[in-house]
Amino acid sequence: MEQISWQEFERTDIRVGTIVAAEEFPEARKPAYKVQVDLGPLGIKKSSAQITKHYKPEKLLGMQVLCVTNLGKKQIGSYMSEVLVTGFADENGDIVLAQPAGKVPNGSKLM
Repeated sequence: MEQISWQEFERTDIRVGTIVAAEEFPEARKPAYKVQVDLGPLGIKKSSAQITKHYKPEKLLGMQVLCVTNLGKKQIGSYMSEVLVTGFADENGDIVLAQPAGKVPNGSKLM
């Protein structure tokens, strides 16, 4: 595994936010949802998330998730993704969302 410096890691802006909207994204090449995440002082940001195996849109509402906020925007079909919602692949390769163990203020930075 390639090592990075502490300064390089510090450049990655990972913040917590609350999912405030989620809907099907049928035009995506891989099954995904369009989600909107309230990142507090950073505002509400959009993301495309390939999390359809473990989650339904209505169950995502109110869930806090970890997002990388400084990767820049990415066009995914007709949708502009502004942040990367993070997660881990389970034993089948399906994504399980990364979440804080307890409720924290939206926009809080991973330390």
